[in-house]
Amino acid sequence: MSTKTEGASPLPNPFSRRQFLKSSSGVALFIGAAGILPQIIACKDEKKVGELFQKHAITAWVQITEAGAITIYNPAAEMGQGSMTSLPLIFAEEMDADWSKVKVEFSPQESDIYGSEGWVPGSKLMFTVGSRTTKSYFPVMRKAGAQARHVLLNSAAAHWGVPIAELTTYNSQVRHKKSTKKISYGELVPFLTMPNTLPDFAAVGLKKPEDFRLIGTKIPRTEIPSKVDGSAQFAIDLRLPQMVYGVLERGKTNGAKPTLTNETEVLSAEGVLEIVAFDYAIGIVASTLEQALNAKQMLKIDWSKSEATGYNSQEIYSKYKAIADRKTLGKITNEIGNVEQAMQIAAKTYSSDFKNDYVYHAQMEPLNAVIRVSKDLQSADVWVGSQQGADTKLGVPSILGIAPEKVKVHLQYLGGGFGRRSMSDFVQECAHLAKKMAPLPVKLIWTREDDLTYGTFRPLSLQRIHASTNAQGTLTGFSHCVIGDGGHLVASGARNDHYDIPNQLVEWREVSHGIRLKHWRSVGHGPNKFAIETMLDEIACDQGVDPVEFRRKLMKNSPRALATLEEAMALSKWKEGSMAGRAKGVAFVEHGSLGTGICEISVNHNTGKIKVHHFWIALDAGVIVQPENVKAQMEGGILMGISSVLKEQITIVDGKVQQSNFHDYNLLRMQETPDSIQTSLIQSTETPEGVGETATPMVAGAIANAFFKLTGKRLRHLPFTPDRVLEVLNA
Repeated sequence: MSTKTEGASPLPNPFSRRQFLKSSSGVALFIGAAGILPQIIACKDEKKVGELFQKHAITAWVQITEAGAITIYNPAAEMGQGSMTSLPLIFAEEMDADWSKVKVEFSPQESDIYGSEGWVPGSKLMFTVGSRTTKSYFPVMRKAGAQARHVLLNSAAAHWGVPIAELTTYNSQVRHKKSTKKISYGELVPFLTMPNTLPDFAAVGLKKPEDFRLIGTKIPRTEIPSKVDGSAQFAIDLRLPQMVYGVLERGKTNGAKPTLTNETEVLSAEGVLEIVAFDYAIGIVASTLEQALNAKQMLKIDWSKSEATGYNSQEIYSKYKAIADRKTLGKITNEIGNVEQAMQIAAKTYSSDFKNDYVYHAQMEPLNAVIRVSKDLQSADVWVGSQQGADTKLGVPSILGIAPEKVKVHLQYLGGGFGRRSMSDFVQECAHLAKKMAPLPVKLIWTREDDLTYGTFRPLSLQRIHASTNAQGTLTGFSHCVIGDGGHLVASGARNDHYDIPNQLVEWREVSHGIRLKHWRSVGHGPNKFAIETMLDEIACDQGVDPVEFRRKLMKNSPRALATLEEAMALSKWKEGSMAGRAKGVAFVEHGSLGTGICEISVNHNTGKIKVHHFWIALDAGVIVQPENVKAQMEGGILMGISSVLKEQITIVDGKVQQSNFHDYNLLRMQETPDSIQTSLIQSTETPEGVGETATPMVAGAIANAFFKLTGKRLRHLPFTPDRVLEVLNA
């Protein structure tokens, strides 16, 4: 925490603005990597400040002015999911801050200070992926907020000469009930003192959920007004003096190497400043974007062959089936009991194959970055909308050959991420161009055609599921074989932790075709939960059991999962059925949070078009920080799921992506959205879980199961395009 006295002089060198943020005057109270430091410093005391900087990684989570204004720093990317509000709200809750006086800014990109616990114990990450943001920062922000509140209480106790135990806080005020005294946080700034020790607040001392004033209430998102009035700044909006523009021609086949045959001609084109060769592309820098794009059209390039040459995505499934037929297991990712034995003694066995094509991220804002390298090449500024990463400087220091602290990343709003902006290839390309053009700032832009033809996709895969039941119809074995490229990208989401199946096996059989792949919203859960939930319906229907009842029995040992099933069933009035020409289908997903989705669809038997009329969701996400925002997340996830399930498809012929823009990569349109999406949030005091990736993977199974109930036929290949639907209907 830092406090700021208006009009004071800035902190003298050698302390950088990055170290000191905006707390450059007056009395400052800092939070280090381990929490608020138990010291108070007069900023004019250079020696003491210097000693502190040498001992600790110092930063500030919050600033308070004497006027009572509060600035809280947000460490996560903001791409529409609401972290710019939810994380500061957690801090403000424990600080007992007046939310109306809070403004939010992006924190510096310094993971040692602002990172949350990573996947590896002891590591820290600033990585807005995997629906981990709220869960990972919840304890961090609560502890920091509680420590800030403790310092304020301690200072008021010293100022008034009363025991700290007699004081309370409320809405940016410290109150003393016995004397009826009260003082605002801003008024307390001149009297701040640090206690000798600070409570850890790791296990005790934090608010109880029933005492929350902000968490769980309807709080408008902080960034929405600026997005509505157009003042919000995305990287694509940025214009710097003397800025030049870069584009790359990356070819049509991943891995192919370029040989430019008309460099002199291109360099003589209007506005062209530089040509930069990459192993996989030819880059152009020009005075304007239009000049760069015109020069790009002039390029004459000979491309080598690559691993992807000759690969045809729609022809590969027959080879995948042959791989699935092999008796040798692939890499086992989960094994419980003995599936083989369960199959041998089963009263009945089942087997089905499920397929899904490549899917594109289709983020609204084209990939772009702005980088300005100093004339001496010893420092750089980066402006980018990024989901951040293990390297918070996004690979720029290694390209420039400088220390990470010499690179300052100015995080901007993201116009969509969905996993694509967790990759820093476009930032690193910009760094190469900016190094050539120093000290001119360079803006690199990928066109939509660039992003599609040289895209990174959710992997194509085939899932083969074998299942067994005993004489009572109880599911006894479940074997899930995934064939595809990408490791976790293709094989995740295949576990069944909330279904009581005594014998389970998940295995991945690897193939590679040289296609660029990346995390896509919910990663492997989309195709794998589709396969699992559709298979469960097949078994239930064959056994003559209602699909909800079948799942209820499987969830007997998972009460939280079962509660979502029960709530979705009630919300959708499952037992009442549907009007003529419509049917409902159900699917359950766990992706951090637990959710059951039920949809109601109709099918046009002449055109093959599926229409989703209603979608009902019951969600258990633990403690919910922003209920309205969670509902918005679920609605967005369902719409993205419907779009990907019914329309989105990348096809590859001879290693080349066949789609190039939204005229041939189809997305869900306004008139195709459901009449309603209704979400019920189950009250919980459990640890918060992510919600951004729970809705999307429940869509495919729910639609496929509703389709079967309506038509008696199964859809097993994503996406369910009209042609594929008609083929199934007419089979």
